[in-house]
Amino acid sequence: MATHATRDLIVDKADALFYEGGFEATSFADIAAAVGISRGNFYHHFKTKDDILSAVIAHRMARTRAMLDDWQADGESPRERIFSFIRILVANRAQIMAYGCPVGTLCSELAKLDHAAQGRAAEIFGLFRDWLTEQFRALGAGERCGALALQLLARSQGVAVMATAFRDEAFIRSEVAEMERWLATQPDLCQPS
Repeated sequence: MATHATRDLIVDKADALFYEGGFEATSFADIAAAVGISRGNFYHHFKTKDDILSAVIAHRMARTRAMLDDWQADGESPRERIFSFIRILVANRAQIMAYGCPVGTLCSELAKLDHAAQGRAAEIFGLFRDWLTEQFRALGAGERCGALALQLLARSQGVAVMATAFRDEAFIRSEVAEMERWLATQPDLCQPS
C-alpha cells in the first residue's frame, strides 16, 4: 500500500474508532489492528496519538466543508439549505443513536480531558454556525441571524444527546419535524421557499 494511502486509511480508521469508542479509550494498537498494519509501520506515519487526533480533526473539517458546499450547491434557497442541516439527524440516525454526534462527542471528550485540541475540534461547530448564520442572513433574519444559527445548532445537539440516551428514532423524527415547523414559522424571515 502506498504511503499516502496508508496514512489516509489510518486517519479514516482512527476517525471511526474515536467516534465509536472515544479518543482516550482508543490505542495505537487498536488503530493499527483496524488498519491491518504493524505498530512499527504505524509509527512511520504518526509519532503520537495527538498527531493522529490532529489529522482526524483536519479530516472532519474537510468533510464538513465539503458537505456544506454540497448543501450550498444543491439547495434552491437558504431555507432548503437549512432543511438539509436539520435533516442530517434523520439521515445519520443509526450512528447518532449508537454513538452521538461525532462533533459533539469529540468536543465533549476533549473538554473533559482539558486537551489542547479541544478548540480546534470546536472549529467544526464554528463551520456549521457560520454557514447557518449566512443562510439565516440570506433569509432576511438581519441581526438575529447569528442567534438563530446558534439556536438551531444547539437544538440539533440536544436532539443528538437525547437520541443517544434513549435510542428512540421516533423522537429524532418528531424533533426534526418540529425544527422544520419552527423554521417555517420564524416571523421576520422571508416567505417559505
